Amino acid sequence: MQRRNFLAALPLLMSFDFKILDLKETTISSNGYNWKTFYKREGKVWGENWEEDMRRYAMSGLKAFEPGIDTPEDLQKLIPEMKKNGISMPSLYANSVLHEDAEVDKSIQNILKIADLAAPFGCKIFVTNPSPIDWNNPVNKSDAQLLTQSKAMEKLGKELKKKGITLAYHTHDMELRAGAREIHHTLQNTSPEHVAFCFDTHWVYRGSDNSQLAVFDMLKMYGDRIVELHLRQSTDGTWDETFSAQGDIDYSEFAHQLKAKNIKPHLVIEQCLEAESPNSIDVVTAHQQDLAAVKQLFG
Repeated sequence: MQRRNFLAALPLLMSFDFKILDLKETTISSNGYNWKTFYKREGKVWGENWEEDMRRYAMSGLKAFEPGIDTPEDLQKLIPEMKKNGISMPSLYANSVLHEDAEVDKSIQNILKIADLAAPFGCKIFVTNPSPIDWNNPVNKSDAQLLTQSKAMEKLGKELKKKGITLAYHTHDMELRAGAREIHHTLQNTSPEHVAFCFDTHWVYRGSDNSQLAVFDMLKMYGDRIVELHLRQSTDGTWDETFSAQGDIDYSEFAHQLKAKNIKPHLVIEQCLEAESPNSIDVVTAHQQDLAAVKQLFG
């Protein structure tokens, strides 16, 4: 960034402190996707019976939950069961289609309707991953589509801010293709005031050809915009059954660098399973261990 551009941006950067989101520092959540993968291994469907699912979730010791929500109706069904089990919702996750003009308004309106239900329940962070063109094949968005997407993200962030919610940009591995042009374009062409960063460390690791260096470089580049972390560990490239500080990513050093930079993001466990992952414990026990490890690591 040129010096004159940096100086011009200073008032904007100083106008929003991503480190202060009115969240309890001790609140640790789990994303719903990891529970979905454990349930799949058990031959069950996560979200099919929220009464039973939230009962088991509470058994893990977790007091907060980041659900993946598609529609307002989905959230209406979930919130009563969360309340019944004393589970809060500091953040939630939803996909969106923001690179196609015909889909932008529909996606934004759906997210805002979900946010209207989430805000009174204490939600402060709305995580979205703008959907790729193809989830299964390496098809990159065009420059025009990326411009549409970044403008849509800025617009959505402004609208959510009016509701007291911070928009957090999330990525998987595909945004790291082609020199990570999608992730860099989005974060370079949206304002820190309206678009924060949900740093999913392992997707950056995997999307950079299993590079721990890429994870730490991303922290250097966008640390000041991080409001949330998705935490997952692997061994030799394969997702572990439980989270731990040591593995393919040195989370002890990562936590040290966060502390040194005074970055205090919302912590979300996303220790998912894949076909080659170990199979030794049940979902509740796994998340009990995850919670203990994250508490010990991040204090």
